[in-house]
Amino acid sequence: MWITRLHQFLTAPTPHKSSPRTLFWLTLSLIFAALYGILALQQAFSSNYIVQDDARQHVFWMRRFLDESLFPKDLIADYFQSVAPLGYRALYQLMATLGIEPVVFSKILPLFLGLVMTGYCFAVSMELLPVPLTGFISSLLLNQNLWMQDGLVSGTPKAFIYPILLAFLYYLLRQSLVGVGIAIALLGLFYPSLVLVCAALLILQLWQFNRKLPYLTQNRRDYIFCLTSLTVAFLVLLPYTLSISEFSPVITAAIAKTLPDFLPQGRTSFFVEDAWEFWFNGRSGIRIDTALAPPLAYSGLLLPILLNLPSRFPLTQQITRGIGVLPKLLLASGILFFAAHALLFKLHLPSRYTQHSLRIAIALAAGITLTLLIDAISLGAKSTQLRQILALGSTALISITLLGYPHLALNTFPWTYYTVGGVPKLYEFFQQQPQHTLIASLAEEANNLPTFAQRSILVGREYAVPYHWGYYRQFRQRTLDLINAQYSPNPRVVRDFIEKYGIDFWLLPATPFTPDSIANNNWLMQYQPAANEAIAQLEAGKIPALKPLVVPCSVLETQDLVVLKADCILNSHSALQFVTQKKHTENDR
Repeated sequence: MWITRLHQFLTAPTPHKSSPRTLFWLTLSLIFAALYGILALQQAFSSNYIVQDDARQHVFWMRRFLDESLFPKDLIADYFQSVAPLGYRALYQLMATLGIEPVVFSKILPLFLGLVMTGYCFAVSMELLPVPLTGFISSLLLNQNLWMQDGLVSGTPKAFIYPILLAFLYYLLRQSLVGVGIAIALLGLFYPSLVLVCAALLILQLWQFNRKLPYLTQNRRDYIFCLTSLTVAFLVLLPYTLSISEFSPVITAAIAKTLPDFLPQGRTSFFVEDAWEFWFNGRSGIRIDTALAPPLAYSGLLLPILLNLPSRFPLTQQITRGIGVLPKLLLASGILFFAAHALLFKLHLPSRYTQHSLRIAIALAAGITLTLLIDAISLGAKSTQLRQILALGSTALISITLLGYPHLALNTFPWTYYTVGGVPKLYEFFQQQPQHTLIASLAEEANNLPTFAQRSILVGREYAVPYHWGYYRQFRQRTLDLINAQYSPNPRVVRDFIEKYGIDFWLLPATPFTPDSIANNNWLMQYQPAANEAIAQLEAGKIPALKPLVVPCSVLETQDLVVLKADCILNSHSALQFVTQKKHTENDR
């Protein structure tokens, strides 16, 4: 009967990992992963000036690997270089020595990371339920989830989490000490925070659970495995704990609560009043919202129920004891989540300890759940023709939803969050300036200059990362000084600002001197009292000292931006001050 053959093809367990059916579903999984990666690549190379949003922070400074003289004494570049994990930095440096430009490499890398992640996700799934369809569904859901967000596509440290963490889970399930050790070492080199989650999971693996109370394993080999793996975790984290950053200390919760950056509507909003938002979403929460996508991922929440109904879902009998790793992974993540809240911000953001684990666990659980449902539907269809039709329709509906959802329901898939530079003339102009050039600007376009023009900026919204007070204290003061200078009616304030920071150019929007240009900018409004003082001066009719110099000191006008030369501003203000002082002297006489 055809329904029996279909049932065998879809949900029959296979003890052989290299069977033709396993290879078919694995190949199909890799094809979809490659397809999503290629679609992203098409966007990545659709313009000469295009970069992923997070790469503007974490990749731009790596041009130093090609030219050591770039970004000299640049606070922003120095900071982001200092926080780059060792393995991440070394990989990009290696590619640069081979002639691959860092931004280009950041665009290519996600495709390969996606393929590795898919292979390990499929393998982990097969360790939990040896049905190849389960591996396909789990890996496809995880791929869709990640390509609906900007983690994997960024090519930044967080892009390495999924292939490495899944590799750790696979080798843990296989009880491969070498594999687990290598995975922990790699995770420490690329995303050290999650080594703590792995360490907690290793300790939880020593506990066995039955219907009564948990108890410690009596197997001596388990303790050797755990202690050896924990030793690797300790050694890989040791360099980070011993290093002393020039941008220390990490910001304290007490200071963070005083900064608008961490409050609602802030650049790095954290302390929000909504309890649901605080604990379940956002930087402070477990990020359940990002894990439950696409919609079929919700089915993963049904797995605990299905496991307790073996008579209705007989395939549950094929689920291995390894399934216990999923709740333990979530428990380990939860422990670190609350530890991060208790030690705010010494372990950085609490959300980073749960959001990635949740995505993986829910994708794996959803793959198993959907397989159990398909199997139960197929078994029930063997009795009557009507049930066969219903089974076929249900299976087809699940398949269409699984394969077609992101393409049919979303306007943009994959969602890459690429930033396209729209002012090539501006980038080309700054590329021709000396490498020590420093640009002052409050314009949004300034965020693109380090990447597209390879020139330093004084401040930029994209680089306003407040987690290390040694960095952000300087950054915040720079921003306050720039707001004061740009809107001050006093020429001396402008001159002192230029001389203090060694500004070479000033980039302005075409109409920068309006109260609304400040009041409607959430980022600028974080910098008080400078922002409110600037608004008050403009509303009072006070003309900024910079405004009369826009035309005479302009060296480039393009679209809605104008570039002023700092030397011209200094000379013009010196002449203006001389005339003003002379008039005051004559009046005194």
